[in-house]
Amino acid sequence: MNRRSFIKTALISAATVEIGHLSSLNPAQAAAVGGNPLWRWRGFNLTDFNSPDPSPTGRGTTDEDLTWIVDWGFDFIRLPMAYPRYVEFDRSKHITTDEVCRFNDKEVDRIEAFVRKAQDRGLHVSLNLHRAPGYCINAGFYEPYDLWKSKDAQEAFFSHWGMWGKRFKNVSASKISFDLLNEPCLRSDMNDQHAKNSPIPGDLYREVAKGAVQAIRAANPSHLVIADGNSVGNQVTPELNDLNIAQSCRGYFPGYVSHYKAPWANKDPEKCPEPVWPGTMNGEQFGKARLEAYYKPWVDLANSGVGVHCGECGCWNKTPHKVFLAWFQDVLEILTSNKIGYALWNFRGDFGLLDSRREDVEYQDWHGHKLDGQLLQLLKKH
Repeated sequence: MNRRSFIKTALISAATVEIGHLSSLNPAQAAAVGGNPLWRWRGFNLTDFNSPDPSPTGRGTTDEDLTWIVDWGFDFIRLPMAYPRYVEFDRSKHITTDEVCRFNDKEVDRIEAFVRKAQDRGLHVSLNLHRAPGYCINAGFYEPYDLWKSKDAQEAFFSHWGMWGKRFKNVSASKISFDLLNEPCLRSDMNDQHAKNSPIPGDLYREVAKGAVQAIRAANPSHLVIADGNSVGNQVTPELNDLNIAQSCRGYFPGYVSHYKAPWANKDPEKCPEPVWPGTMNGEQFGKARLEAYYKPWVDLANSGVGVHCGECGCWNKTPHKVFLAWFQDVLEILTSNKIGYALWNFRGDFGLLDSRREDVEYQDWHGHKLDGQLLQLLKKH
């Protein structure tokens, strides 16, 4: 068996263990089919643990939410976490390097219980460090060092993943995966939301990812690990290919559509060009062909034997709904035709299926929530 076939077989085997509806698949046969070796999980990002502050901020994910996700035919949740959420430190001050790995067992237990509850419903859970020691794509929390420049930050990063790998050491890869770092890039200013972002040197990304992979797999060599694409999730990272891990792309291109008037993505939201699909925005022509060109490196990566999943996709609620659905149908058609799964950001909220607060949607009442029925039908088709 050559290296490509071995990696495909390993990934498919990990993804099919204990999944009843795939139990009849022979991994070697599946590998021979070609295309993406990773199971095409479909679902949502759940943001219960995405804030650095553990104080309750509204309605979290309920048992009903999980029931609806499963009943609607989805099988995946990505759980973005902010590490300060589950460490102990003096919250009246900036966190210090001595506090970054002071795990709060009570909060860690709470996260673990949530994960296991979702898994009991048949959902695969992908744990993600949305904010890691020394890095986050979002501002709003002071980091005591820079993950890409500080060995101490990197060791803390490895410690966090070692802890999570150990917590789930006896859980199969069909039920748990570890998404190392949300949307990595080099930030020119960690505290400036609109700071210039640039790709991480591939060798540096590999060094940091390798340390985290080793920490996770120290508990279980079969753990499934995923790395987000470089340059805020947009670029394939070939330097990671020999680590036997999957990679995660994004479903936000072009930002003119997905992040129209989003204040965290635009310095002057009111000057954003009016989104259309297909059509011309800011002097550029966009349509399905541009999307296919954008995703081609990811399709090529999947066809080479590296697992690919789209860890985040969707559209903020200021984009006209018809434009959003037209664009998103093209995105989902490309992902689906190439056996790439996805996770909508988010389930309930401004990007979501429920309670998105769009002003141009004829919502359906769903147990007291506002359901975007057209979006649900589109997701269920793909």
